[in-house]
Amino acid sequence: MSPPSQARDGAGQATVDVSEELIATLKKKAVTLRKHIIRMTHNAQSGHPGGSMSAADIVTALYFHVLRVDPKNPTWPDRDRFVLSKGHACPVWYAALAERGFFPVDELLTFRKLNSRLQGHPELGTTPGVENAAGAEGQGLSFSVGLALAARMDHKPWRVYCILGDGEQDVGQTWEAAMASSKYGLDNLTAFIDRNGIQQEGRTEDIMPLEPLAEKWEAFNWHVLTIDGHDFRQILAAIEEAHRTRGRPTAVISRTVKGKGVSFMENKIKYHGAATSDEELKLALAELEAQEASIWP
Repeated sequence: MSPPSQARDGAGQATVDVSEELIATLKKKAVTLRKHIIRMTHNAQSGHPGGSMSAADIVTALYFHVLRVDPKNPTWPDRDRFVLSKGHACPVWYAALAERGFFPVDELLTFRKLNSRLQGHPELGTTPGVENAAGAEGQGLSFSVGLALAARMDHKPWRVYCILGDGEQDVGQTWEAAMASSKYGLDNLTAFIDRNGIQQEGRTEDIMPLEPLAEKWEAFNWHVLTIDGHDFRQILAAIEEAHRTRGRPTAVISRTVKGKGVSFMENKIKYHGAATSDEELKLALAELEAQEASIWP
């Protein structure tokens, strides 16, 4: 099957020519993931909803349109690999895995419970479909470099996709991995930077200014794209461009909103690591359900 053709939106941003039905399906799935995130973190009264919700559209595009995975055989050798470097955002990963069929959706409400397979940070070997243990910031890209090198050495066509938080741009290991990625020309590696502008202690530009972030990645010889991380056409277009790029990895700086999808949570530092109250849960779910009902078809 030939790849979708690209177009440009009114701002000149590359988009991808896909059907309205596909976009609607992805939008509805993203709302479903956000509802799971809210319920999981509320039920546990713990976790990180804000950064999970900001990454939900990217995760949806990957798991429900791009990734070659087999829920019935999670360790299929030829699967694509997804690495969540910002491991505190694992609620969105667990929600996607459950919706994709790796384990029952009902299991999501065991999040952060004793003996659950769904702990507060992902664990390799515990949760079906999870490829990496994460928690310590900045390790995911290094892990992804190893995977991408393994694919090359084994002459395998599978690809590696990594999501990093923008707070992880403060970490030296991230940049060591970035150097190694370009040194080895890992064009089978795509890194999404969830650029929501908020980390645990506050706004990224107050803690450690990151801009000009795109130019920094370009200086490390990455192919760099900047997109709206909530626009499915831009997300899919970026992935297609990454697939076409030869000789170097691709970094997709994804402009996102912390807590995306629930108005009172959006762009609020509090919801980096705070669950909803009972009243907030009702308001959040009502807002998400209204969004879902408004999506055509």
